[in-house]
Amino acid sequence: MTAPLRFGLLLFPRLTQLDMTGPFEVFSRVPDGQVHLVWKTRDPVRADTGLTMLPDTAFADCPQLDVICVPGGPGVAALMEDEEVLGFLRAQAKGARFVTSVCTGALVLGAAGLLKGVRATTHWASHDFLGALGAVPEHGRVVRDGRVVTGGGVTAGIDFALSLVAEMVSPEVAQAIQLQIEYAPAPPFAAGSPETAPAEVLARAKARGAGMRAEREALVARVAARLA
Repeated sequence: MTAPLRFGLLLFPRLTQLDMTGPFEVFSRVPDGQVHLVWKTRDPVRADTGLTMLPDTAFADCPQLDVICVPGGPGVAALMEDEEVLGFLRAQAKGARFVTSVCTGALVLGAAGLLKGVRATTHWASHDFLGALGAVPEHGRVVRDGRVVTGGGVTAGIDFALSLVAEMVSPEVAQAIQLQIEYAPAPPFAAGSPETAPAEVLARAKARGAGMRAEREALVARVAARLA
């Protein structure tokens, strides 16, 4: 009897819930798959927009995962200097078939030393931080380099998860899941990337994120110095 595939999604305070719930929706439909929502404890965590989620697996109780996935969000800043989290990721990475992230979760993989010399992507507003963390930055909805798979910003998590299921199970199963969740994007605006968004929309988005970016620049510099 084949062992079930074990997917682990990291939960943490101030994550962006769609970074996690998009892949969760896909992985939870894999036949005989097991999805673990992992955090330090089983206490509820609150996403950056207020949604409360409940981990079901603590670090200490987590089995070896086939896929370890780190979503992104403002809360990654704390994780990048949290040795308990980074140690857990390093330990799981040793035996995982795939080490993965969505959005700015890639920065946490980088802080754990798991992206050295590896092609990777992340959210457009943090993409230029990847190089300082040892990665080889590459733009794309999904970037794979060996057993490391990174998804771009937020909604790219669904593309990432479907691509991984096609690899690990079969393209047919991945397509069946895509059909079940009716994933057929047809956005009302072509504003989903810096290249296609109107200039004034991009400018406002950058202005809103200026404070967080300044904080992240200082954080990445500290982490990069530690990695060096």
